[in-house]
Amino acid sequence: MGQFRISGVWKNSDNVITHYAFHTVSENSTSRAVKKTKMEAILLLETSGNSATTWVWNYNQSKWNVGEKVQVINGNSGKYLRSNPDNKLTDNLEHLIDYDWITA
Repeated sequence: MGQFRISGVWKNSDNVITHYAFHTVSENSTSRAVKKTKMEAILLLETSGNSATTWVWNYNQSKWNVGEKVQVINGNSGKYLRSNPDNKLTDNLEHLIDYDWITA
């Protein structure tokens, strides 16, 4: 069982999310980001007992805020990650930091 935060995404040239920045939450800390493919992220969150929330940088307070619960959804084009299904801004994690400038 694991608890995770997702702070950002990487996209391909078609602006489709291909990777996610996952952080492991422990009792006293949260890990640095680990880049996970879309498939790795889906498998991780489909594992019984694992859960994730978004982790959003609050520029006004200069700190990370825990956001919405992330779920695996089976859509027309296959499975993908989604947060709040009724909020157009945050539905598909498009609001998270774009880490495309980081190549690792």
